[in-house]
Amino acid sequence: MKLIDTGIEDLFIIEPQVFGDNRGWFMESWSQKKMEDLGLFYNFVQDSHSFSAVKGTLRGLHFQKGESAQAKLVRCVKGAVLDVAVDLRKNSKTYKKWVSCVLSAENKKQFLIPRGFAHGFLTLTDDVEFVYKADNYYDSKSDRNIIWNDPEINVEWGIENPILSEKDKKAPTLSESDVDF
Repeated sequence: MKLIDTGIEDLFIIEPQVFGDNRGWFMESWSQKKMEDLGLFYNFVQDSHSFSAVKGTLRGLHFQKGESAQAKLVRCVKGAVLDVAVDLRKNSKTYKKWVSCVLSAENKKQFLIPRGFAHGFLTLTDDVEFVYKADNYYDSKSDRNIIWNDPEINVEWGIENPILSEKDKKAPTLSESDVDF
């Protein structure tokens, strides 16, 4: 596994080693030992899988606050997404900064997002399947979101009218949000 530094502390893009031949390919999507050898210690307790039928679907920006905050290891197993992580750690020198990367079934890249970040993705193709591991369980009482086009954060999604859930349409801005890390 190769870690790519994003310029934001603890936020990494991971390129797994892929072994291929005429039959197809094989890769390790997670190795606790290899990550610990790199100084990264996560105890993932939940796997989640989502499907988005239509290109232009935007999910996010989501996070859990307080003791329910989650670190995530995310990847796209079918199709492609623009994946975004926003630093919400108020004491961080990169507070409100964001990083994006394309995750796809083809490139097999993963995004390791620590606690204290909002996360979202935009589907770049139809029929997207997205999976992630989390180091804390989902807690509906701590679940929060920020409006996808908040001018204070100014994420460059590359779309004007994404397909949004009702929850994401009604999301507050960062300054209106209940952020607590």
